[in-house]
Amino acid sequence: QVQLVESGGGLVQPGGSLRLSCAASGSIFSINAMAWYRQAPGKQRELVARITTTGSTNYADSVKGRFTISRDDAKSTVYLQMNSLKPEDTAVYYCYLDYGWRAWGQGTQVTVSS
Repeated sequence: QVQLVESGGGLVQPGGSLRLSCAASGSIFSINAMAWYRQAPGKQRELVARITTTGSTNYADSVKGRFTISRDDAKSTVYLQMNSLKPEDTAVYYCYLDYGWRAWGQGTQVTVSS
């Protein structure tokens, strides 16, 4: 069984920064990609950023230039560095793992408010 454990969410003022982490554990033989999604109240879950095993990345237009996704293969961990946060970034952020099958984290709340 694969488990994803997220951390790093919280309350931050507009313009501030947060770093999310997601550690994967369990029967993972290979990782195709890891990603972060988010879901704001009343909205659909959307892709924020994705990184493949080759290091290729893609971002939602709304976060380009502000967010950076990275990974540590030795730790099976993916990170999301979020800078210049805006109130519209407020959402529950979910980690996603594609290892041939799919797994989701439990979500971590990010609130951007003064």
